[in-house]
Amino acid sequence: MLKYKPIQFIKGLSLSFFIILFAITGCATHKASRYTDSYEIEQKIRGEFKRWRGTQHILGGIDQKGIDCSGFVMEVYKKLFNIELPRTAIDQAKKGVPIDMDELQAGDLVFFRPPTFPHHVGIYLSGDKFVHTSKSKGVIISHIDSSYWTKYYWTARRILHK
Repeated sequence: MLKYKPIQFIKGLSLSFFIILFAITGCATHKASRYTDSYEIEQKIRGEFKRWRGTQHILGGIDQKGIDCSGFVMEVYKKLFNIELPRTAIDQAKKGVPIDMDELQAGDLVFFRPPTFPHHVGIYLSGDKFVHTSKSKGVIISHIDSSYWTKYYWTARRILHK
């Protein structure tokens, strides 16, 4: 003979099942979604990079005929994330949350103070790479840990809150 009435047993089982299911999938989903978000962000940026690759650097430019570093960042963020950023690198550096270099994630903005321009900005990808507009090569992907970029690294900002 059953100790519980059948309906109580089923309700108890159902509740226990959903609690266990939530605990298992809740944790797994949270961990996976954080990775997926970063991965998806990077894939979106790389897709947009393909559209802009090689576009020449023109100071003040904001289209496929020519673009500068802050214009590129502004256009990418507007198109991919529907986020309006200021026009200049110095004003973009005032947005978002400051982060350390060892905390960089895909989509973070990285800022430099090279000798050729007072400020330079790019968008971090992963694997120590970032996309930006080079004065001589146009829109390209570079290694942030190269001796040149390491020497002139200034700060980073997280605009996309994950």
